[in-house]
Amino acid sequence: MKISPEEVAKVASLSRLDLPEDKLELFAGQLGDILAYMDKLGELDTDEVEPLYSPVKHTTVLRRDEVRKDYRREEILANAPEQDGQFFIVPRIV
Repeated sequence: MKISPEEVAKVASLSRLDLPEDKLELFAGQLGDILAYMDKLGELDTDEVEPLYSPVKHTTVLRRDEVRKDYRREEILANAPEQDGQFFIVPRIV
């Protein structure tokens, strides 16, 4: 599939991108190559192929969800720029 520089300009405009004129022809060629490759992939028979969600196998390491107290309130508040001894003091936003 061939994509024109005018179509690239339209997509760039919809994406709120300001592309210089000299890049439109370059991107039109690159997008045309990508679409041609997708067409080539579309010709393959993938009926017996399971979907691939990631090229690497991910294992999820789960931990037990246990309530625990790792830090004391004083330790946490010691890092605050402003605090009243019990809570963080933050600017009012209205």
